[in-house]
Amino acid sequence: MRCVILLLLGSLSAFGAGPALPELPESAELALAEDWSGGVIDPDRWYALRKQWGGGNNGVVPENVRLVPDSVDGREVKVLECAARGDLYKGPVKGRGGRATRVGGVLVSKQHFASGRFEVTMKIGSREDPRPPGIVPAIWTYGFRFERVPASVAGSFSEAKPLYHPRLQKWGKGLAFYWSELDFPEYGKGGDYSRPMYNTFLNKQHHSQTFAVGDAADGGWHTYTTEWRTSLVPIEGVTDAQVVEAEGFHWVRDKAVPFGLYQGNPLRRLGLDRYAVCAGRSARHWIDGRYIGENTKFVPSMAAQLNLGVWLPDWAGPAPWETKSVRFGSIKVWQFGDEGDVKGVLRDDIPDSFTKDGRPIPKGG
Repeated sequence: MRCVILLLLGSLSAFGAGPALPELPESAELALAEDWSGGVIDPDRWYALRKQWGGGNNGVVPENVRLVPDSVDGREVKVLECAARGDLYKGPVKGRGGRATRVGGVLVSKQHFASGRFEVTMKIGSREDPRPPGIVPAIWTYGFRFERVPASVAGSFSEAKPLYHPRLQKWGKGLAFYWSELDFPEYGKGGDYSRPMYNTFLNKQHHSQTFAVGDAADGGWHTYTTEWRTSLVPIEGVTDAQVVEAEGFHWVRDKAVPFGLYQGNPLRRLGLDRYAVCAGRSARHWIDGRYIGENTKFVPSMAAQLNLGVWLPDWAGPAPWETKSVRFGSIKVWQFGDEGDVKGVLRDDIPDSFTKDGRPIPKGG
């Protein structure tokens, strides 16, 4: 009996044991409410990607994104369907290089969101086939920005490009990259649906965790809720001479300031030679109101776009079928307006990486 009790306690600590979903704070403002009842995907709110990333797949395309009828809580309603074309697909939808297999679909919000509550209803597969192998169903936020300087000055700061930071250099000399992303969750790595990934990306830093989610991937509808919080964290020893003001924030311009204290995040000026870092604090996650886990490492502070969809990278494994789908019902996003939020710095849409006929788009094209 003692062993059984200990086993049960261990299961509770792994799934569902934690803070209850709190009441919304007074500062919360409903920034997005989508139930697809208009019958069309509103281009003022959303856009679909035509993009390839990672290996072993042929991207995601708008042709795999549409509204379809479905039964949700006993009601017939419109929902968003993101189709996945597997290894056996031979239909008309084509991805990168004109290839038809391993092509998914992703829809992205036009709005950029910072601290707040994200509530998304999602259904993976069907009751008959609730955990299709080879796909990665996901809900995530993503924002980016490139800052480029001539290679001749790549190792130092640039007056012409105040946001360029040599410690953020990535994918080429003179190319710095700001990256804000939360994954909540990303299912299907190696075909595993029991412990999906909850990842954080803060510029060049990345932290991946997996959390037990019970039977959430059962072919039925479930509500995924994440609360993202930011804060101002005082940073000692930074003077007015070591920063530059641009786009509403202050940016470190001196290598003598330890990079680990701010990770490329901007600062807020508190007074003469006094600053605080705009920092991500946490991302807490619930499914159907049950606590799943929390991210506290490399949490971003910069606003990002909400992404919904499915793709088929090689690390998901073989996809021995023709077509599967992931569906999304009602979506709500409340904004909290935490003092560490960084809005307006990451502001671009995600660009296409290939044309409708599958040809790659040159970088910068």
